[in-house]
Amino acid sequence: MKNPKSQQSNQTGVDEAVKQLHDAAAAKKCRHCGCLRSSLRAIEEAYPKSARPEALASIVELTCSRLSDVKYDCLGCKVCWPALAINALGVEGDACPSEAAESREGWPPLPGSYHVLRYHAPVAVCALTDESLSETVVSAAGTEIAIVGTMQTENLGIERLMQNTLANSNIRFVVLCGADSQQAIGHLPGQSLIALVRSGVDERMRIIGAQGKRPVLRNVSREAIEHFRRTVEIVDMIGETSVPHILDTAKACAARNPGPAEPFAGTRLVATVAGYLPERMISDPAGYFVVFPDCGRGLLMLEHYRNDGVLDVVIEGRAPAEMYIPAIEKSLVSRLDHAAYLGKELARAEQALLNGGSFVQDAAPEFQTVNEHSIKPSACGCGSSCGEDKHA
Repeated sequence: MKNPKSQQSNQTGVDEAVKQLHDAAAAKKCRHCGCLRSSLRAIEEAYPKSARPEALASIVELTCSRLSDVKYDCLGCKVCWPALAINALGVEGDACPSEAAESREGWPPLPGSYHVLRYHAPVAVCALTDESLSETVVSAAGTEIAIVGTMQTENLGIERLMQNTLANSNIRFVVLCGADSQQAIGHLPGQSLIALVRSGVDERMRIIGAQGKRPVLRNVSREAIEHFRRTVEIVDMIGETSVPHILDTAKACAARNPGPAEPFAGTRLVATVAGYLPERMISDPAGYFVVFPDCGRGLLMLEHYRNDGVLDVVIEGRAPAEMYIPAIEKSLVSRLDHAAYLGKELARAEQALLNGGSFVQDAAPEFQTVNEHSIKPSACGCGSSCGEDKHA
Protein backbone atom coordinates (compact mmCIF):
# COMPACT_ATOMS: atom_id res chain seq x y z
CA MET A 1 0.00 0.00 0.00
CA LYS A 2 1.42 3.37 -0.99
CA ASN A 3 1.50 6.06 1.68
CA PRO A 4 -1.10 8.85 1.57
CA LYS A 5 -0.27 12.22 0.04
CA SER A 6 2.28 14.53 1.62
CA GLN A 7 1.39 16.59 4.68
CA GLN A 8 1.16 19.79 2.63
CA SER A 9 -1.55 18.57 0.29
CA ASN A 10 -3.14 16.02 2.59
CA GLN A 11 -5.86 18.29 4.07
CA THR A 12 -7.18 19.24 0.65
CA GLY A 13 -7.34 15.58 -0.28
CA VAL A 14 -9.13 14.70 2.95
CA ASP A 15 -11.70 17.45 2.42
CA GLU A 16 -12.39 16.23 -1.11
CA ALA A 17 -12.60 12.60 0.02
CA VAL A 18 -15.05 13.50 2.78
CA LYS A 19 -17.22 15.31 0.23
CA GLN A 20 -17.23 12.33 -2.16
CA LEU A 21 -17.96 9.84 0.62
CA HIS A 22 -20.90 11.99 1.79
CA ASP A 23 -22.36 11.64 -1.70
CA ALA A 24 -21.72 7.89 -1.68
CA ALA A 25 -23.30 7.46 1.75
CA ALA A 26 -26.41 9.32 0.58
CA ALA A 27 -26.80 7.29 -2.63
CA LYS A 28 -28.83 4.10 -2.21
CA LYS A 29 -27.20 2.49 -5.25
CA CYS A 30 -23.73 2.82 -3.69
CA ARG A 31 -24.80 0.79 -0.66
CA HIS A 32 -25.22 -2.31 -2.84
CA CYS A 33 -22.06 -1.78 -4.93
CA GLY A 34 -18.69 -3.46 -4.37
CA CYS A 35 -16.86 -0.26 -5.34
CA LEU A 36 -17.82 1.40 -2.07
CA ARG A 37 -16.62 -1.51 0.04
CA SER A 38 -13.30 -1.74 -1.78
CA SER A 39 -12.71 1.99 -1.40
CA LEU A 40 -13.54 1.96 2.31
CA ARG A 41 -11.18 -0.97 2.80
CA ALA A 42 -8.38 0.87 1.00
CA ILE A 43 -8.95 4.01 3.11
CA GLU A 44 -8.97 2.05 6.38
CA GLU A 45 -5.70 0.35 5.45
CA ALA A 46 -4.00 3.60 4.44
CA TYR A 47 -5.39 5.58 7.40
CA PRO A 48 -5.35 3.53 10.63
CA LYS A 49 -7.85 4.73 13.25
CA SER A 50 -5.12 6.35 15.32
CA ALA A 51 -3.99 8.46 12.35
CA ARG A 52 -7.35 9.10 10.73
CA PRO A 53 -8.47 12.75 10.58
CA GLU A 54 -11.68 13.33 12.56
CA ALA A 55 -13.80 14.33 9.55
CA LEU A 56 -12.61 11.32 7.56
CA ALA A 57 -13.18 8.98 10.51
CA SER A 58 -16.71 10.30 10.93
CA ILE A 59 -17.74 9.87 7.31
CA VAL A 60 -16.12 6.42 7.06
CA GLU A 61 -18.09 5.30 10.11
CA LEU A 62 -21.33 6.74 8.71
CA THR A 63 -20.80 5.16 5.31
CA CYS A 64 -19.98 1.75 6.79
CA SER A 65 -23.20 1.87 8.82
CA ARG A 66 -25.24 2.26 5.63
CA LEU A 67 -23.76 -0.64 3.67
CA SER A 68 -26.22 -3.27 2.43
CA ASP A 69 -25.73 -6.69 0.89
CA VAL A 70 -23.66 -6.50 -2.30
CA LYS A 71 -25.77 -6.82 -5.45
CA TYR A 72 -23.24 -5.51 -7.96
CA ASP A 73 -19.46 -5.78 -8.29
CA CYS A 74 -19.48 -2.38 -9.98
CA LEU A 75 -22.32 -0.37 -11.48
CA GLY A 76 -20.10 1.36 -14.03
CA CYS A 77 -21.38 4.77 -12.96
CA LYS A 78 -20.31 7.83 -14.94
CA VAL A 79 -19.26 9.45 -11.66
CA CYS A 80 -17.97 6.99 -9.05
CA TRP A 81 -17.79 8.78 -5.70
CA PRO A 82 -15.81 6.03 -3.91
CA ALA A 83 -13.19 6.07 -6.69
CA LEU A 84 -12.92 9.86 -6.51
CA ALA A 85 -12.51 9.63 -2.72
CA ILE A 86 -9.50 7.31 -2.81
CA ASN A 87 -8.00 9.28 -5.69
CA ALA A 88 -8.28 12.48 -3.63
CA LEU A 89 -6.51 10.81 -0.71
CA GLY A 90 -3.74 9.46 -2.92
CA VAL A 91 -4.50 5.96 -1.66
CA GLU A 92 -3.18 3.14 -3.79
CA GLY A 93 -6.03 0.83 -4.56
CA ASP A 94 -8.88 0.28 -6.94
CA ALA A 95 -12.47 1.10 -6.15
CA CYS A 96 -13.70 -1.80 -8.25
CA PRO A 97 -13.36 -5.16 -6.44
CA SER A 98 -11.45 -8.06 -7.94
CA GLU A 99 -11.96 -10.79 -5.32
CA ALA A 100 -13.42 -14.08 -6.49
CA ALA A 101 -16.99 -14.81 -5.46
CA GLU A 102 -17.70 -17.99 -3.52
CA SER A 103 -19.26 -20.69 -5.65
CA ARG A 104 -22.49 -22.33 -4.50
CA GLU A 105 -24.45 -25.47 -5.34
CA GLY A 106 -26.90 -25.30 -8.22
CA TRP A 107 -27.08 -23.07 -11.26
CA PRO A 108 -25.92 -20.36 -11.66
CA PRO A 109 -23.09 -21.07 -9.21
CA LEU A 110 -22.02 -17.42 -8.86
CA PRO A 111 -24.21 -14.51 -7.76
CA GLY A 112 -24.94 -11.61 -10.08
CA SER A 113 -27.57 -9.31 -11.52
CA TYR A 114 -29.59 -11.73 -13.63
CA HIS A 115 -32.89 -13.57 -14.03
CA VAL A 116 -32.89 -17.32 -14.62
CA LEU A 117 -35.61 -18.41 -17.04
CA ARG A 118 -35.01 -21.93 -18.40
CA TYR A 119 -32.10 -24.27 -17.73
CA HIS A 120 -32.23 -26.21 -20.99
CA ALA A 121 -32.48 -23.17 -23.30
CA PRO A 122 -29.47 -22.46 -25.58
CA VAL A 123 -29.27 -18.64 -25.44
CA ALA A 124 -28.11 -16.20 -22.74
CA VAL A 125 -28.76 -12.48 -23.12
CA CYS A 126 -26.37 -9.98 -21.54
CA ALA A 127 -27.69 -6.41 -21.54
CA LEU A 128 -24.28 -5.13 -20.38
CA THR A 129 -24.79 -2.03 -18.21
CA ASP A 130 -28.49 -1.53 -19.01
CA GLU A 131 -30.59 -2.84 -16.09
CA SER A 132 -33.81 -1.49 -17.61
CA LEU A 133 -33.20 -3.30 -20.90
CA SER A 134 -32.48 -6.51 -19.00
CA GLU A 135 -35.82 -6.30 -17.17
CA THR A 136 -37.71 -5.62 -20.41
CA VAL A 137 -36.10 -8.57 -22.20
CA VAL A 138 -37.02 -10.83 -19.27
CA SER A 139 -40.67 -9.83 -19.47
CA ALA A 140 -40.85 -10.72 -23.19
CA ALA A 141 -38.39 -13.61 -23.41
CA GLY A 142 -39.31 -16.86 -25.14
CA THR A 143 -38.40 -20.44 -24.32
CA GLU A 144 -35.10 -20.17 -26.20
CA ILE A 145 -33.57 -17.90 -23.52
CA ALA A 146 -31.96 -19.46 -20.45
CA ILE A 147 -30.86 -16.38 -18.53
CA VAL A 148 -30.89 -12.58 -18.88
CA GLY A 149 -28.61 -10.26 -16.95
CA THR A 150 -26.11 -7.41 -16.95
CA MET A 151 -22.31 -7.20 -16.84
CA GLN A 152 -20.59 -4.14 -15.46
CA THR A 153 -16.86 -4.93 -15.38
CA GLU A 154 -14.18 -6.31 -17.68
CA ASN A 155 -12.71 -8.63 -15.04
CA LEU A 156 -15.08 -10.00 -12.38
CA GLY A 157 -18.06 -9.43 -14.64
CA ILE A 158 -16.56 -11.47 -17.47
CA GLU A 159 -15.34 -14.15 -15.06
CA ARG A 160 -18.80 -14.62 -13.58
CA LEU A 161 -20.53 -14.65 -16.95
CA MET A 162 -18.04 -17.24 -18.18
CA GLN A 163 -18.27 -19.49 -15.13
CA ASN A 164 -22.07 -19.36 -14.96
CA THR A 165 -22.24 -20.18 -18.67
CA LEU A 166 -19.81 -23.08 -18.41
CA ALA A 167 -21.90 -24.49 -15.56
CA ASN A 168 -24.76 -24.96 -18.02
CA SER A 169 -23.56 -26.80 -21.12
CA ASN A 170 -26.93 -26.16 -22.79
CA ILE A 171 -25.96 -22.51 -23.37
CA ARG A 172 -24.25 -22.17 -26.74
CA PHE A 173 -24.87 -18.47 -27.49
CA VAL A 174 -24.46 -15.22 -25.54
CA VAL A 175 -26.19 -12.21 -27.09
CA LEU A 176 -24.48 -8.95 -26.05
CA CYS A 177 -26.75 -5.91 -26.24
CA GLY A 178 -27.35 -2.59 -24.54
CA ALA A 179 -24.84 0.11 -23.78
CA ASP A 180 -21.21 -0.70 -23.05
CA SER A 181 -19.73 1.44 -20.26
CA GLN A 182 -17.66 4.20 -21.85
CA GLN A 183 -17.42 6.44 -18.82
CA ALA A 184 -14.34 7.71 -17.05
CA ILE A 185 -13.93 4.40 -15.21
CA GLY A 186 -13.52 2.78 -18.61
CA HIS A 187 -14.60 -0.81 -17.98
CA LEU A 188 -15.93 -1.61 -21.48
CA PRO A 189 -16.99 -5.16 -20.50
CA GLY A 190 -18.70 -5.84 -23.84
CA GLN A 191 -15.72 -4.94 -25.99
CA SER A 192 -13.46 -6.83 -23.59
CA LEU A 193 -15.54 -10.01 -23.81
CA ILE A 194 -15.52 -9.90 -27.60
CA ALA A 195 -11.74 -9.42 -27.52
CA LEU A 196 -11.43 -12.42 -25.19
CA VAL A 197 -13.35 -14.70 -27.53
CA ARG A 198 -11.40 -13.41 -30.53
CA SER A 199 -7.86 -13.43 -29.12
CA GLY A 200 -7.74 -15.02 -25.64
CA VAL A 201 -5.35 -13.87 -22.90
CA ASP A 202 -1.63 -13.22 -22.72
CA GLU A 203 0.88 -14.66 -20.26
CA ARG A 204 -0.34 -12.25 -17.56
CA MET A 205 -3.97 -13.36 -18.07
CA ARG A 206 -4.74 -9.97 -19.59
CA ILE A 207 -7.34 -10.07 -22.37
CA ILE A 208 -5.57 -9.42 -25.66
CA GLY A 209 -6.99 -6.39 -27.43
CA ALA A 210 -9.34 -5.42 -24.59
CA GLN A 211 -9.80 -1.68 -24.10
CA GLY A 212 -11.12 -1.92 -20.54
CA LYS A 213 -9.16 -0.42 -17.69
CA ARG A 214 -8.29 -3.74 -15.98
CA PRO A 215 -9.11 -6.65 -18.31
CA VAL A 216 -7.19 -9.20 -16.26
CA LEU A 217 -8.83 -12.54 -15.40
CA ARG A 218 -7.42 -13.78 -12.11
CA ASN A 219 -10.10 -16.21 -10.99
CA VAL A 220 -10.50 -18.50 -14.00
CA SER A 221 -8.10 -20.97 -15.59
CA ARG A 222 -6.74 -20.89 -19.12
CA GLU A 223 -8.50 -24.21 -19.69
CA ALA A 224 -11.86 -22.66 -18.74
CA ILE A 225 -11.24 -19.70 -21.05
CA GLU A 226 -10.38 -21.94 -23.99
CA HIS A 227 -13.38 -24.17 -23.39
CA PHE A 228 -15.63 -21.10 -23.31
CA ARG A 229 -14.10 -19.81 -26.54
CA ARG A 230 -14.65 -23.16 -28.26
CA THR A 231 -18.20 -23.89 -27.13
CA VAL A 232 -19.96 -20.52 -26.77
CA GLU A 233 -20.66 -18.09 -29.61
CA ILE A 234 -20.78 -14.40 -28.73
CA VAL A 235 -23.31 -12.43 -30.80
CA ASP A 236 -22.24 -8.79 -30.95
CA MET A 237 -25.27 -6.49 -30.66
CA ILE A 238 -23.55 -3.90 -28.46
CA GLY A 239 -25.57 -0.68 -28.49
CA GLU A 240 -28.79 -2.42 -29.58
CA THR A 241 -31.79 -1.63 -27.37
CA SER A 242 -34.67 -2.84 -29.57
CA VAL A 243 -36.22 -5.71 -27.62
CA PRO A 244 -37.95 -7.25 -30.69
CA HIS A 245 -34.62 -7.26 -32.55
CA ILE A 246 -32.84 -8.82 -29.59
CA LEU A 247 -35.51 -11.51 -29.23
CA ASP A 248 -35.48 -12.24 -32.97
CA THR A 249 -31.72 -12.71 -32.77
CA ALA A 250 -32.11 -15.08 -29.83
CA LYS A 251 -34.64 -17.13 -31.82
CA ALA A 252 -32.30 -17.24 -34.82
CA CYS A 253 -29.52 -18.53 -32.58
CA ALA A 254 -31.78 -21.20 -31.12
CA ALA A 255 -32.75 -22.31 -34.65
CA ARG A 256 -29.13 -23.31 -35.28
CA ASN A 257 -28.46 -24.71 -31.81
CA PRO A 258 -25.88 -27.52 -32.14
CA GLY A 259 -27.04 -29.10 -28.88
CA PRO A 260 -25.38 -29.23 -25.47
CA ALA A 261 -21.60 -28.85 -25.40
CA GLU A 262 -19.25 -31.28 -23.74
CA PRO A 263 -19.31 -30.27 -20.03
CA PHE A 264 -16.21 -28.49 -18.81
CA ALA A 265 -14.12 -30.75 -16.59
CA GLY A 266 -14.62 -30.08 -12.91
CA THR A 267 -17.81 -28.08 -13.39
CA ARG A 268 -20.65 -29.01 -11.03
CA LEU A 269 -23.61 -29.41 -13.35
CA VAL A 270 -27.21 -29.62 -12.17
CA ALA A 271 -28.14 -33.29 -11.94
CA THR A 272 -31.03 -34.56 -14.05
CA VAL A 273 -33.21 -37.10 -12.26
CA ALA A 274 -35.49 -39.45 -14.19
CA GLY A 275 -39.10 -39.37 -13.07
CA TYR A 276 -40.55 -42.44 -11.39
CA LEU A 277 -43.59 -43.74 -9.53
CA PRO A 278 -43.34 -45.04 -5.98
CA GLU A 279 -43.60 -48.79 -5.46
CA ARG A 280 -46.25 -48.26 -2.82
CA MET A 281 -48.75 -45.41 -2.54
CA ILE A 282 -49.58 -43.95 0.86
CA SER A 283 -52.95 -42.40 1.63
CA ASP A 284 -53.07 -38.84 2.93
CA PRO A 285 -54.08 -38.90 6.62
CA ALA A 286 -55.99 -35.67 6.01
CA GLY A 287 -58.39 -37.39 3.59
CA TYR A 288 -59.01 -37.31 -0.14
CA PHE A 289 -60.55 -35.06 -2.79
CA VAL A 290 -63.17 -35.31 -5.48
CA VAL A 291 -62.74 -32.73 -8.25
CA PHE A 292 -65.28 -31.87 -10.94
CA PRO A 293 -66.39 -28.92 -13.09
CA ASP A 294 -69.93 -27.60 -12.61
CA CYS A 295 -70.49 -26.43 -16.18
CA GLY A 296 -73.99 -25.15 -15.46
CA ARG A 297 -72.71 -22.59 -12.97
CA GLY A 298 -69.28 -22.18 -14.52
CA LEU A 299 -67.53 -23.23 -11.32
CA LEU A 300 -64.88 -25.68 -10.21
CA MET A 301 -66.01 -27.92 -7.37
CA LEU A 302 -63.77 -29.57 -4.80
CA GLU A 303 -65.18 -31.99 -2.25
CA HIS A 304 -63.03 -33.17 0.63
CA TYR A 305 -63.73 -36.46 2.39
CA ARG A 306 -62.26 -37.81 5.58
CA ASN A 307 -60.75 -41.26 5.26
CA ASP A 308 -63.89 -42.73 6.87
CA GLY A 309 -65.84 -41.58 3.80
CA VAL A 310 -67.52 -38.57 5.42
CA LEU A 311 -67.71 -35.34 3.37
CA ASP A 312 -66.53 -32.47 5.55
CA VAL A 313 -65.71 -29.54 3.22
CA VAL A 314 -66.90 -28.31 -0.18
CA ILE A 315 -64.90 -25.59 -1.95
CA GLU A 316 -66.01 -23.85 -5.12
CA GLY A 317 -64.33 -21.24 -7.30
CA ARG A 318 -63.48 -20.22 -10.83
CA ALA A 319 -59.72 -20.83 -10.85
CA PRO A 320 -57.43 -23.51 -9.38
CA ALA A 321 -55.74 -21.01 -7.04
CA GLU A 322 -59.13 -20.23 -5.49
CA MET A 323 -59.42 -23.90 -4.66
CA TYR A 324 -56.04 -25.14 -3.50
CA ILE A 325 -55.23 -22.13 -1.31
CA PRO A 326 -58.20 -22.66 1.05
CA ALA A 327 -57.54 -26.42 0.92
CA ILE A 328 -54.01 -25.82 2.17
CA GLU A 329 -55.02 -23.19 4.74
CA LYS A 330 -57.70 -25.51 6.14
CA SER A 331 -55.12 -28.34 6.42
CA LEU A 332 -57.08 -30.58 4.04
CA VAL A 333 -53.86 -31.87 2.50
CA SER A 334 -50.80 -33.04 4.43
CA ARG A 335 -48.69 -34.84 1.80
CA LEU A 336 -46.75 -33.16 -0.99
CA ASP A 337 -47.66 -35.84 -3.53
CA HIS A 338 -51.34 -35.31 -2.70
CA ALA A 339 -50.94 -31.54 -3.11
CA ALA A 340 -49.31 -32.08 -6.51
CA TYR A 341 -52.14 -34.40 -7.54
CA LEU A 342 -54.72 -31.83 -6.46
CA GLY A 343 -53.08 -29.07 -8.50
CA LYS A 344 -52.92 -31.29 -11.58
CA GLU A 345 -56.56 -32.31 -11.38
CA LEU A 346 -57.77 -28.77 -10.76
CA ALA A 347 -55.87 -27.58 -13.83
CA ARG A 348 -57.47 -30.34 -15.94
CA ALA A 349 -60.92 -29.53 -14.58
CA GLU A 350 -60.40 -25.84 -15.37
CA GLN A 351 -59.58 -26.66 -18.98
CA ALA A 352 -62.74 -28.76 -19.26
CA LEU A 353 -64.74 -25.89 -17.80
CA LEU A 354 -63.26 -23.39 -20.25
CA ASN A 355 -63.52 -25.44 -23.43
CA GLY A 356 -66.60 -27.48 -22.63
CA GLY A 357 -64.75 -30.79 -22.87
CA SER A 358 -65.31 -33.85 -20.72
CA PHE A 359 -63.47 -34.37 -17.46
CA VAL A 360 -62.63 -37.68 -15.83
CA GLN A 361 -60.72 -37.43 -12.59
CA ASP A 362 -57.59 -39.54 -12.60
CA ALA A 363 -57.16 -42.03 -9.81
CA ALA A 364 -55.32 -40.34 -6.96
CA PRO A 365 -52.39 -42.17 -5.38
CA GLU A 366 -54.46 -43.28 -2.39
CA PHE A 367 -57.08 -44.82 -4.68
CA GLN A 368 -54.47 -47.37 -5.71
CA THR A 369 -55.06 -49.06 -2.34
CA VAL A 370 -58.60 -48.01 -1.47
CA ASN A 371 -60.42 -49.13 1.62
CA GLU A 372 -64.10 -49.89 1.88
CA HIS A 373 -64.98 -46.25 2.60
CA SER A 374 -63.07 -44.75 -0.33
CA ILE A 375 -64.95 -43.17 -3.22
CA LYS A 376 -63.33 -43.86 -6.57
CA PRO A 377 -63.71 -41.25 -9.32
CA SER A 378 -66.13 -42.56 -11.87
CA ALA A 379 -65.95 -42.34 -15.64
CA CYS A 380 -68.42 -39.48 -15.57
CA GLY A 381 -65.98 -37.34 -13.63
CA CYS A 382 -68.32 -36.59 -10.76
CA GLY A 383 -66.24 -38.55 -8.29
CA SER A 384 -69.08 -40.85 -7.31
CA SER A 385 -69.85 -44.44 -8.08
CA CYS A 386 -73.53 -43.62 -8.27
CA GLY A 387 -73.56 -42.26 -11.81
CA GLU A 388 -73.85 -38.82 -13.39
CA ASP A 389 -76.99 -37.65 -11.59
CA LYS A 390 -75.28 -36.76 -8.29
CA HIS A 391 -74.09 -33.36 -9.47
CA ALA A 392 -76.58 -32.73 -12.24
